[in-house]
Amino acid sequence: MQALTISAEATSVGCRFPGGRVSSGVEKLGKRSLGFGRSSMPGRNICCGERLGLEFARARSGVELVFGSRAKSRWVKAQSFDGDLEDDNSTKLQTKSSGTVLPYVGIACLGAILFGYHLGVVNGALEYLARDLGITDNSVLQGWIVSTALAGATVGSFTGGSLADKFGRTRTFQLDAIPLAVGAFLCATAQNVQTMIIGRLLCGIGIGISSAIVPLYISEISPTEIRGALGSVNQLFICIGILAALVAGLPLAGNPLWWRTMFAIAVVPSVLMALGMSISPESPRWLFQQGKISQAETSIRSLYGKGKVAEVMNDLSTSGQSSTEQDAGWFDLFSKRYRKVVSVGAALFLFQQLAGINAVVYYSTAVFRSAGIVSDVAASALVGASNVFGTAVASSLMDRQGRKSLLITSFTGMAASMLLLSLSFTWKVLTPYSGTLAVLGTVLYVLSFSLGAGPVPALLLPEIFASRIRAKAVALSLGMHWISNFVIGLYFLSVVNKFGISTVYLGFSTVCLLAVLYITGNVVETKGRSLEEIERALSPAT
Repeated sequence: MQALTISAEATSVGCRFPGGRVSSGVEKLGKRSLGFGRSSMPGRNICCGERLGLEFARARSGVELVFGSRAKSRWVKAQSFDGDLEDDNSTKLQTKSSGTVLPYVGIACLGAILFGYHLGVVNGALEYLARDLGITDNSVLQGWIVSTALAGATVGSFTGGSLADKFGRTRTFQLDAIPLAVGAFLCATAQNVQTMIIGRLLCGIGIGISSAIVPLYISEISPTEIRGALGSVNQLFICIGILAALVAGLPLAGNPLWWRTMFAIAVVPSVLMALGMSISPESPRWLFQQGKISQAETSIRSLYGKGKVAEVMNDLSTSGQSSTEQDAGWFDLFSKRYRKVVSVGAALFLFQQLAGINAVVYYSTAVFRSAGIVSDVAASALVGASNVFGTAVASSLMDRQGRKSLLITSFTGMAASMLLLSLSFTWKVLTPYSGTLAVLGTVLYVLSFSLGAGPVPALLLPEIFASRIRAKAVALSLGMHWISNFVIGLYFLSVVNKFGISTVYLGFSTVCLLAVLYITGNVVETKGRSLEEIERALSPAT
């Protein structure tokens, strides 16, 4: 597919993407307003910085000058992507937010914690609940208990987009709390397999909705300058949720009925999420799209402070998406206007799963046992800790290194790790070190994954999708995630038995290299750009 570089329409807004150009109109603005052009020497930055400081101070006295200074800031940003100026120079020109979004991001991340918890809780509890429900010798029913949640998540991920468009982001969180809480309660009190499967299905629907709505809401309420860090917190809390499920399973050895408590615990964050969202501000972008201008201004004031209202409202009003434009239907996602960015979203999640992350996690216990680590808990803890650590590092790098560079670095590291894993199983010269190399390759793979391939897609997708398609496009992309996840979980062991683990790992390494090539040619950098700037560039109004 042709690379998503800036078109002639996109350059008119003055955004710079890799391989793109700053429009001549913006360059003229820069030369006229700032007193220097692209050929300015670094030594003149001090003088120019003083002039910018004076003009920015005067801009506070009138709305026109505020917007004028915004244009200057964007021009400086555009140059900084090629390294002409440091990013710090541009961020100093932006109006500081006096509000806070952190409490609301924290409430939204309860959905991410539940996502990870419900995925991980059944792993430790399965043996004990199978014994309690009388299905110890029935691997088919055990498989249904595990996989039903994935099937429910597929349904929930598609449903979440429509709910978010119809009812708003915060109300969708509250609706999502219903299947999450009811499903957890049914699992905790189940006396037969049928009740347990229904509970797992409801939990799956809930985490599917969470997987779509959490990154969507966080991206829409986060300030541009820290949107990457806050967006990657979603993946971090998913990892924390998985670790929480692991920790919650520790008392199982001494109390076989503890598995019921493990499921019951999940009711608490579900209720807290519903209550928290009742006091959280709605997404200003969704409110503006619905024509609720005064409510959008109130939400902006709550999130960023009074001083940012005019600036954010101006971005929304000039984004090319008027409040009269209807929310997109599912078929609109494949129109000429949107199909490129939608295909990128689906491809990123497809590459994420086909690169083998779940297969590595599924097979990590056997790999670690070959190295002499016989404890399943120790193996899971090492993988989980690597994931949390890598995601925390990615959060600190997201707004400095950029999304695209982290994706490329991540998939490159995953390819090398998979190659190391493959060779450790096949090269006779490495046989004495095969166990150590297998563990090293697994840990490096998980670290590489958590640096980019894990957190970036869920962050990048809400950024590149236009406001009127954002919820549905995110849902469609996450649908690809859950479907591919389900298929890999279903057929992975069969493929390994037929071709061997070494060949499968080599195939994963090839997929990672293909992902690097695809990302290089098709993914754009969104660091430092507001959602409205990205929308005008990638999805211009027709």
